[in-house]
Amino acid sequence: MLPSWHQDLESLEAISQDDVTRDLVLRMSALCQAGSLGPFLFELAHDAELDDMTKSTLTEIAADPEFLLAVEDYLSRTEILH
Repeated sequence: MLPSWHQDLESLEAISQDDVTRDLVLRMSALCQAGSLGPFLFELAHDAELDDMTKSTLTEIAADPEFLLAVEDYLSRTEILH
């Protein structure tokens, strides 16, 4: 069995591979750091185009500022410059 950090690394890598998800998580991280995540969450909760599972997942991610910072740090450290 692989260590639990391996699953965390897989999650970070999955986020980094999906452009839309990566951009959304980075935006959420920036909003969180600026203390302005509340309006985003309000709009998210009232968005009729999103299903409840997506809303729930995004709300859960937004509630974890350490995870948002970890994703931002991971993306920054693993970015390949061309």
